[in-house]
Amino acid sequence: MSLIKQIISGDRRALAQALTLVENDYQNSQNMLAEVYTHTGHAHIIGVTGIPGAGKSTLLNALVKLMRKCEDTLGLLAVDPSSQFSKGAILGDRIRMRDLLGDKGVFIRSMATRGELGGLSSSTAGAVDVLDAAGFDRVIVETVGVGQAEVDIASNAHTSIVVLCPGVGDSVQAAKSGILEIADIIVVNKSDYPKVNVTKSYLREMLDIGSAVQVGLSETQNMTCDPHLVHGTSGAGNNSWQVPIITTVATSGEGVSELFDHLLAHYDHITSTGEITVRRQNRLRAIFESRLRKQLYTKFSQMLSEDYFLRQLELMMVRETDPYTAATECMNNFEINYIGDED
Repeated sequence: MSLIKQIISGDRRALAQALTLVENDYQNSQNMLAEVYTHTGHAHIIGVTGIPGAGKSTLLNALVKLMRKCEDTLGLLAVDPSSQFSKGAILGDRIRMRDLLGDKGVFIRSMATRGELGGLSSSTAGAVDVLDAAGFDRVIVETVGVGQAEVDIASNAHTSIVVLCPGVGDSVQAAKSGILEIADIIVVNKSDYPKVNVTKSYLREMLDIGSAVQVGLSETQNMTCDPHLVHGTSGAGNNSWQVPIITTVATSGEGVSELFDHLLAHYDHITSTGEITVRRQNRLRAIFESRLRKQLYTKFSQMLSEDYFLRQLELMMVRETDPYTAATECMNNFEINYIGDED
């Protein structure tokens, strides 16, 4: 029996093997992923992101327990940061989800970013497809703790949950933070901390301002909002989704039921309005562009020898050229020697 057939039949060992292949062997995983793709498109893909220390893993632990009571099957990808020096990763998110171990309806996999920015690993999209093909009702991706720009999860999920906590950062940081713009649902965890009401009020103010700006742009410039840049205001009309702000205490389970209700409501909303099709299309485009960039860079690096790079550096050091001109000349050489040969 082929690996794909084993995955579809529910073989967890084959599933783990496939995920290892996706994560470690870029070239040889492509044929498998191409075959996997024909079996995807059924799972609700949920992204969970937010600031470091907000309690994402603990919140997920409580949320998944509630989902399992409804007999949903779940595949979880927990992405942990890699060291820029040793390249290693602790992969500690699973420790906070140890209550889920042994549940046959839950599959948890940890992945390291391996130097990738954006909050995800370069292998995350392929791993999501494998879990989708395995038949899980929902695939949840927990990103690393992110800041203002690491919002790749927006183009990889149908529903994006942003987890914050009271009193972290000042108002300016929150206002310019890209993670607010991608949120379908905002969770203020650790809501037993002080200042939770102030945090909620400020977040609502920021969402209202963002919504007004997007509506204004749409009306004055006839622009269509990118649903993965400003999820909550996409469509900007009667059918637009109003981003809820939910307070939770993950350690006690307070507010988790409300979060689950809004999660189901959001999926119903994007399904009924047809936005799910847009989000699936945007996800495919993001995967396509990412793979294309990686393959083009590989081709480019293979064509230009190390000696060529070293020679360019020597010329820069004696100021016979500069990094900007050198980069342009590299591209010209690439076009002449590779693209020209193809023609």
